[in-house]
Amino acid sequence: MSTEITRVQAPRGVAASAHYSHVVWGSGRFVAVSGQCAFDERREVVGVGDPGAQARQVFENLRRCLAEAGATFDDVVKLTYFVTDIGHMEQVRIARDEVLHPDRLPASSAVQVSALILPELLVEIEAYAILGEDAP
Repeated sequence: MSTEITRVQAPRGVAASAHYSHVVWGSGRFVAVSGQCAFDERREVVGVGDPGAQARQVFENLRRCLAEAGATFDDVVKLTYFVTDIGHMEQVRIARDEVLHPDRLPASSAVQVSALILPELLVEIEAYAILGEDAP
């Protein structure tokens, strides 16, 4: 069961963004999901050289991790994106939009990094979620 989560895309005096909420809060059980990369279940990299394919795999891994805690993307309050090229963010957003409801966008940060754990990896994403206090 999801908790009541409040999302504010444009606090007074702050420019709105169509891509994230500036402020998100709720009460309940906190869930932190470690940064996920484009690994399949055999730890093989999916989508070498393709940031869109990697992002889709990352969101699938996040979905599986959230499900393990009884959460869904509706419970996510914060995403942090690490990309090796900020130009990959357009493809990452397309993949994100396939799993997130446009009225339930979490707070977000995007950071370009010089490298991830393997040179083939282009995208890593971590997530924070809040579940209702009565969630399993």
